Amino acid sequence: MNEATAKSESPVDKLDVARLESYLKGRVEGFSGPVSATKFSGGQSNPTFKLSTPGRTYVLRRQPPGKLLKSAHAVDREFRVMRALQDSAVPVPRVMHLCEDRDVLGSMFYVMEYCEGRIYWDAALPELDNSQRSAMYEEMSRVLAALHSVEIEAAGLTDYGKPGNYFERQFERWQGQYRASELQPIAAMDQLIQWLGQHLPEDDGRIALVHGDYRLDNIMFHPTEPRAIAVLDWELSTLGHPFADLAYQCMQLRMPADSGNISGLMGVDRKALGIPSEQEYVARYCARMGIERIDNWAFYLAFSFFRLAAIIQGVAKRAADGNASSKNAARLGAFVEPLAQLALDVIAKEA
Repeated sequence: MNEATAKSESPVDKLDVARLESYLKGRVEGFSGPVSATKFSGGQSNPTFKLSTPGRTYVLRRQPPGKLLKSAHAVDREFRVMRALQDSAVPVPRVMHLCEDRDVLGSMFYVMEYCEGRIYWDAALPELDNSQRSAMYEEMSRVLAALHSVEIEAAGLTDYGKPGNYFERQFERWQGQYRASELQPIAAMDQLIQWLGQHLPEDDGRIALVHGDYRLDNIMFHPTEPRAIAVLDWELSTLGHPFADLAYQCMQLRMPADSGNISGLMGVDRKALGIPSEQEYVARYCARMGIERIDNWAFYLAFSFFRLAAIIQGVAKRAADGNASSKNAARLGAFVEPLAQLALDVIAKEA
């Protein structure tokens, strides 16, 4: 067996299409085979496949095989939240079926519609002109405000997150996840964890549905219009503090252009490209949400760097264990320390 064959037969990349076809027939309306499956190359977390049949194209998203960290890869939560948002102002794909029986494919999975549109990976949007770039960032702001304005009770999501101080809970969760996946001591992460633990903000009572990974490449845009048609990758969504989503997106835009699978705008002249500054983007969000200003902004940014670093450390641990969804997962571990250092720089300059 050569190396190429071995890689193609990784358990992360494989689907038992015959078993899947038999299972989905009668469970997804109008579904009929034969079915072929192609794994999407982007993303590091839940393996995602394009399912092609003679009549229609679908998307299947599953948990990775192998031992998983507690509460990680919650595809059942993704399915639930997208189903709850089907007729809201937040664009999501239409979900069709959740399979919680791990015996079918080896892990839990769900099936949703395949959306035809544009996904951008470069935050500078080089494919577009200035007016189009402005419109895209304006649309991202609109969708984020719409998400944070969802009536939680009406959407049936009152039990979608735990009560209490969101940042305190998230800090404990991601500190635990980080320690569980730590491969070697990283001094900058230890220092960051200590600072965050000492500066957790008081609970201000703000509760909203939060995405948890709100960024450019998790949004699919209309093929020709600057309009979002699907917000993707909801596995980190919960009830929480809306500023976490806003800070997370702004944190990413502070990063270098090539930061693993994330594209930032560090050193980019945003005004020359028609892209709003961070101050302008935050002000636009505040105007939409009826907020005058955001205090403790440095904490929210530093926390975002910390959480992303913890997530990436988990990806690196899965790579070390042989269960990573992407072949590039192992090299992502090298970004943990620089992310922690960027957070410490924010603290030093802005806290």
